[in-house]
Amino acid sequence: MVPTLYGRIQTRVFLLALIGSIVTLAITPFLPVDGPLGDRYQATFVVLASVAVLGIGWELIYHLLMQLRWEKDWPTLFGLLTLVPEGVLVGALAVAGTLPYLPGSVPAWAFALHFTTVWVAVWVFANGPMRAPFIRWRFRGGRLV
Repeated sequence: MVPTLYGRIQTRVFLLALIGSIVTLAITPFLPVDGPLGDRYQATFVVLASVAVLGIGWELIYHLLMQLRWEKDWPTLFGLLTLVPEGVLVGALAVAGTLPYLPGSVPAWAFALHFTTVWVAVWVFANGPMRAPFIRWRFRGGRLV
């Protein structure tokens, strides 16, 4: 079954909250960012929340683009490559320091490392291990609830 728009949004938010938070907790102390650890965690979690919130808008855009395809779905590789437009948008906002609750700006290298690590971890989990605990997920259009 092709994931529905609502199912993709649910899956995105769930995976960013679960897998994204775990990865962010693990890598934040090692990111090349100056400042106290508390500010670094605040910056990385603001970026993670921004990806989740802005990602809902991206899902709407992707849904419209998918309607132009015959099978109305993305190939799996497209799901991975969507990190480029989303990363560019959130990265530009983070480096400029314009995200709400962001304690200053984020160095581009630190953002790229954090964003790419989280994105790949979420993508790998969605395309592999997630299918074990959520057996019916695929048959319900990607909905978790």
